[in-house]
Amino acid sequence: MKKPTIYIDGQEGTTGLRIREMLAPREDVEVLLIPAEQRKDPQIRAEFLNRADLCVLCLPDDAAAQALTMIENRATKVIDTSTARRIDPEWVYGLPEISNEHKEQIRQARRVANCGCYPVSVILALRPLIEQGLLSPGAPLTINAVSGYSGGGRQMVEDYAAAPPARREGDARKALCLYGLDGGHKHVPEIWKFSLCEKSPIFMPSVDHSFCGMVVSTPVPAEFFVEPGVGPHRVYELWREYYRDSPLMKLVDPADNGLREGKFLDLDALSYGNFIELSVWGDAERGLVLVGRLDNLGKGASGNAVQCLNLMLGFDETTGLC
Repeated sequence: MKKPTIYIDGQEGTTGLRIREMLAPREDVEVLLIPAEQRKDPQIRAEFLNRADLCVLCLPDDAAAQALTMIENRATKVIDTSTARRIDPEWVYGLPEISNEHKEQIRQARRVANCGCYPVSVILALRPLIEQGLLSPGAPLTINAVSGYSGGGRQMVEDYAAAPPARREGDARKALCLYGLDGGHKHVPEIWKFSLCEKSPIFMPSVDHSFCGMVVSTPVPAEFFVEPGVGPHRVYELWREYYRDSPLMKLVDPADNGLREGKFLDLDALSYGNFIELSVWGDAERGLVLVGRLDNLGKGASGNAVQCLNLMLGFDETTGLC
């Protein structure tokens, strides 16, 4: 039986490289690698884009749009990891854990827009609570997020690698930095659409000196829960039922204190993996904090793309990921 062929357009970027690493040991697919000296030749690129059974576009928005115009083979399936098509109704949003029905849409899709890294935690934490009527969709929410610097792509990786020595002994080479302070971060539209929130949340991202890893926290005041007395166990039990068919989901039981030294939740606990972890903290009186941890290049980008690829090509969704 012929192996399905996969071409990664943008195979040298951070997302493309991680996908290549995940696919390299597999014997059930054939990865088409364009020679380095031909990567920018439009005719060669077009040939590879149209030869493949499935193309993964690991490109900036404009370059991904250009690549799409080069695909004339209607049988070629596409996963686009850029931002531009994530809320496009003609594309299926690539986050399988949204629901079993959504997973089936990905399985049948020809065009999938891979999710952004930050939205994974927010959508998967909030959507079940709103959908099941536990959390008011009108709650005004603020999301605090920290990512490893690989999330900024090759240029940021190079900037951090070239960073001068720390100013003081014991300091990190670069301290944690806030960005997106104008409120117009590119991930907000997909968070707003797929979390089912009625109001666009305030989103406050930051970048850490760690290469990869991510922690995203969403505080929810008690008054925005529809039921009185909603505590961590109520949320955990709802999540557990909702995600019973999600093999890459890890849920932290509130009875298990998974904090380092009993008080620290480290950013990099799921680095270099493809799982998403949800935990809930706080109490029914003051409110709760919903927290997601993942690898920004794993479940937040490359790992999620491979999960969607598996579904689209008829493999088990976890193939090559666990």
